[in-house]
Amino acid sequence: PKPPPSPKLSPRALGSLTGKEGLTHLPSLGPSANPAQGKAHLKQCDLLKLSRKQKRLCQREPGLAETLRDAIRLSIMECQYQFRNERWNCSLDGRTSLLKRGFKETAFLYAVSSAALTHSLARACSAGRMERCTCDDSPDLENRKAWQWGVCGDNLKYSTKFLKNFLGQKKIGKDLRAKVDIHNTNVGIKTVKNGLKTTCKCHGVSGSCAVRTCWKQLSPFHETGKILKLRFDDAVKIFSATNDAVGHSELVGTQRRSHSPKTPATPRSTDLVYVDDSPSFCRPSKYSLGTAGRTCSREASCDSLCCGRGYNTQSRMVTFSCHCQVQWCCYVECQQCMQEEVIYSCKQ
Repeated sequence: PKPPPSPKLSPRALGSLTGKEGLTHLPSLGPSANPAQGKAHLKQCDLLKLSRKQKRLCQREPGLAETLRDAIRLSIMECQYQFRNERWNCSLDGRTSLLKRGFKETAFLYAVSSAALTHSLARACSAGRMERCTCDDSPDLENRKAWQWGVCGDNLKYSTKFLKNFLGQKKIGKDLRAKVDIHNTNVGIKTVKNGLKTTCKCHGVSGSCAVRTCWKQLSPFHETGKILKLRFDDAVKIFSATNDAVGHSELVGTQRRSHSPKTPATPRSTDLVYVDDSPSFCRPSKYSLGTAGRTCSREASCDSLCCGRGYNTQSRMVTFSCHCQVQWCCYVECQQCMQEEVIYSCKQ
């Protein structure tokens, strides 16, 4: 059966990457979808609902369609991990309505989506999955040495340049929400760039470091997600934007930790920003399914997660491997043990 169409990738930002699409809504890459096999990548681009410009870029870049789906998967998994103990748990339900509002949660979606695509593109280049880019090609001696030793640095330079062209951010005039979305998109990209680290490897007889090569490598995406979650917790509310005669604009928000909620301040380039106060997410709405039935930790999260409704307690027996021993040679032998496990879940 023909898969349902996935949401259009908006040029304004990557928020549509985390729209109502679930992973099952995305076309899977079967054996015949290898970009090296003829024009198979063209079909993959057609299956993703892109703008006309984005589709042209996709068709010129074998491997891009697969990388886009990798980015969607990465952003959803990281978002759900970071919010696993929150009232809003980054569920796909209600995502379309959420993206129409300027909540803190929307800010995180834009940031984690752009970060995931930046990360995935750079990794796809270094892994050889895209034809128009390869290893980090910065013109310095360290990268040339790394290439000679068969080491491939993550190509963040190409990734950010391509992403800027792919998103095609246009003039947005006085649209405050559009400025906020673009700001949050750039926060995601900048967070990945700031996580770039230098990795070194020694070459020599018996592990000596007679020759050392270094190259640039991205941080694990979990680290990026953790930083963005901290930015979410300290997000800045925006109430206006300045706009001078030459078109330069600055967002104006509330002073962080100020006694006066209206004390003006310009948010930093690393701050997540929002314009609308978030709902409680306690009860079912067009933004989420609510928290009824969610499992929680009695010590850590039940009080907040269950919104004062209380929680149910259920016991069950679980089986796990225990008393494991290494046998000669070469396997591990374990016994099966049982223990009681208590599950807490929010009441209706």
